[in-house]
Amino acid sequence: MRLPEIKDSLNRLLQRRKNACKARSKPLPNEESPLRAALLNVEQLERHARSIAASHRLAVGPAEDRLLSRLAENEDVLVQTYDLIAAAATKNRRIAPAAEWLLDNFYLIEEQIRSTRRLLPRSYSSELPRIAAGPGVDFPRVYSIALELIAHTDGRMDCASLTGFLTAYQSVVPLKLGELWALPLMLRLALIENLRRVAVRIAKGRCDRDQASDWAEQMIRTVEQKPTDLVLVLADMARENPPLTGAFLAELTRHLQGQNPNFSFASSWLEQRLSDQGQTTEQLILAEGQAQAADQVSVGNSITSLRFLAVNDWRKFVADQSLVEQTLSRDPAGIYSAMDFSTRDRYRHAVEAIARRSTCNEYDVAQRAVQLAQAEVGVQSDVRTHHVGYFLVDQGRPALERLVQMRLTFGVAVEKFRRRFPLFIYTFAVTVLTLTVLAVLRNYSRDLRPGTPLMWLMAFPILMSAGQLAISMVHWLMTVLMSPQPLPRMDFRGGIPAAHRTLVVVPTMLSSTAGIERLLEGLEIRYLANRESNLHFAL
Repeated sequence: MRLPEIKDSLNRLLQRRKNACKARSKPLPNEESPLRAALLNVEQLERHARSIAASHRLAVGPAEDRLLSRLAENEDVLVQTYDLIAAAATKNRRIAPAAEWLLDNFYLIEEQIRSTRRLLPRSYSSELPRIAAGPGVDFPRVYSIALELIAHTDGRMDCASLTGFLTAYQSVVPLKLGELWALPLMLRLALIENLRRVAVRIAKGRCDRDQASDWAEQMIRTVEQKPTDLVLVLADMARENPPLTGAFLAELTRHLQGQNPNFSFASSWLEQRLSDQGQTTEQLILAEGQAQAADQVSVGNSITSLRFLAVNDWRKFVADQSLVEQTLSRDPAGIYSAMDFSTRDRYRHAVEAIARRSTCNEYDVAQRAVQLAQAEVGVQSDVRTHHVGYFLVDQGRPALERLVQMRLTFGVAVEKFRRRFPLFIYTFAVTVLTLTVLAVLRNYSRDLRPGTPLMWLMAFPILMSAGQLAISMVHWLMTVLMSPQPLPRMDFRGGIPAAHRTLVVVPTMLSSTAGIERLLEGLEIRYLANRESNLHFAL
């Protein structure tokens, strides 16, 4: 962990400890039902995915980002719940199983919240397609997909359910590349949302148990000192009217069970209160036990799924799920699939950028690029035009843009002009800056009249200095304003194939026997450090 991250963690920890008392006294938010729906197997999930894909309608126009603000609220609730549980654990009070999961794994939840906030800028989520109507209105479509998946698996994520759900959804409506890359973040947000909803139930149950513990301890002290005053304690409790929930009754019963027979009066009074409400202690305690078991499963599944999201290979997942990837893999030259990840990702981003400014979707743009490459196969032309990358990142891109009727914005026009006339722009910038520097220097040399010998003597070094300064400034501006375009690369991690057999030649002068021995030693070192079957070295 880097030093800034350590400082940030310490500051957050100190701030949380400083506000611990405030968090405990702060009222809990309204209780919302956890993300629990009918549990579905993989086949049922696929059918459900196809049905919601057909029902989703997308909104048009910009909308305010609500995910980060909700994440901040969820973090506050989880911190508040953690402080309540930690305070109870400090007093050696009994902790519910779901609360133990939260207490033991809170560091993981904090880490996931922090990384999600860092990886999800507001501009990114606002660019994602949004739901126009229904429960997820104005939220990104991919977030609604994540909520549905978590609700029907009770937070239990695995490769089979995730892959099956996404494949079935895209069989009806294809997702954009940005949505596929955003899916891990949306799943994190949905799991944190589920933890927040369960945490509110845990916190309210914790408050009820703390109240029950306080009343039980007061009753026990009263009976030990003066049993007849138990009636006064019950009167005080009746005036305060604590919530007779399952958590309250379970904790109170646990404390009073097996104690002095005088507590039978308190038990009878509680049974009478519950009887007036049409309930019994056994019913409420049984319901509380069932709720605790369900909460324990939800919290355990959510935390396990957060670990799964952290270790899953999302590059491979996006490549397998992306229709654009599958389309570009039909490259007539057969090169695309053998390229490294960064090159393929650059091609996919090119498809995404073209589709964003045209009426075609990403899948259609990728198809058009493949069709253009296929059309060049039967033509006697440069073999490079048979590769789909020629129409995505090289000189064939204007043809693809015209085919999909891409809109030409000002920024795109400037970029095209810069790439088409790089030498003209470079020389023009250097000339303008040189003339500007000369004009400034001429302004500070009013005493030198044009045509004087001294002026002609100084003209050449001044011109050279101004030109050098202009070239340095243009080079600096180029590094600031422009990003380099890396060359497409092949993926040779599994070894160099025979078709790409390579000879690395070291040019040298054979001047002496000692020099030849040093060169041979260096050649041996290069060979031993690069033991590839189709890689050779020579002098």
